Amino acid sequence: MNGAQSHATEPQDAARHASGRDSLGCALDALCEGQELSGNGFVIYRKSHDGSELRQVETPPSDRGVLVGLSLSGGHRRRIFTGNRSATYDFAADSCYIRPFADDYRADIETGFEFLLLEVSQAALHRTCAESGVALADALSTTPGASDPVLAHLGRALLPALAHAASASALFVEQVVCAMQTHLVARYHGATARAARGGGLSDLQLRRAQELLAAGMDGTVLIADIAAACNVSRSYFIRAFRQATGATPYQWLLARRVEQARALLTRSAMPLADVAIQCGFSDQSHMTRTFARLTGSTPGAWRRSR
Repeated sequence: MNGAQSHATEPQDAARHASGRDSLGCALDALCEGQELSGNGFVIYRKSHDGSELRQVETPPSDRGVLVGLSLSGGHRRRIFTGNRSATYDFAADSCYIRPFADDYRADIETGFEFLLLEVSQAALHRTCAESGVALADALSTTPGASDPVLAHLGRALLPALAHAASASALFVEQVVCAMQTHLVARYHGATARAARGGGLSDLQLRRAQELLAAGMDGTVLIADIAAACNVSRSYFIRAFRQATGATPYQWLLARRVEQARALLTRSAMPLADVAIQCGFSDQSHMTRTFARLTGSTPGAWRRSR
């Protein structure tokens, strides 16, 4: 992914294979699918198991932060151990769990599963709490298997990026992950977030944000950097930018890419594949999908109609 890592480092890989488990405590030889995408303070995973050779998931206590799991399909069941006690939980599609890495986690996997997982570092969690105006003392918590449509909507939006990590937009991924973290703190932190600051972005802040976005047409610019340049939090910036422009930062960037593509299609005979790269799209098919969605016409048809 542009601006982020799409795989683990070699020492981490070596440690995983030596133990026979991945970084989340799953037996490596039991997983059917494993996708991974990392950024500043977070790692996103997609993992699945077909239900054969069921194993126990276990991770020792650490200071890695929290793990949020979103079940992408129904019918999963696991038995979670807490000290000398245990309880069994069923997961429907779009239900979730949250577990701090500080816990000594053990669970018997009783059926197959398909999960999207978000690992949030302790530092990233503290930053989101500070932006939301809540204390850091309370841990995120929810009953395993609880339904969360908002988290499901946001999490599923990341699936294409996970499937194509090398070409995923860092701006888009960070924008969605920031929204997920803000939602998690607001709903599961056990504290009331402060009211949203009013006023929106000043003309100077908006112009600066748009300049930074336009300068990173390939999507490598990060929400955190733009928010810092505007002297506001990430969540406030996304909300205020949308209020000012009617679009999220990533939507605004896509519209600018299409504008640039239309200009190149009009004044040059540049091949469509080259136009796509010039305008910051990952490839020609990405440009075609976005161009058609925003204009109602494919780039080729639009060029022929001029």
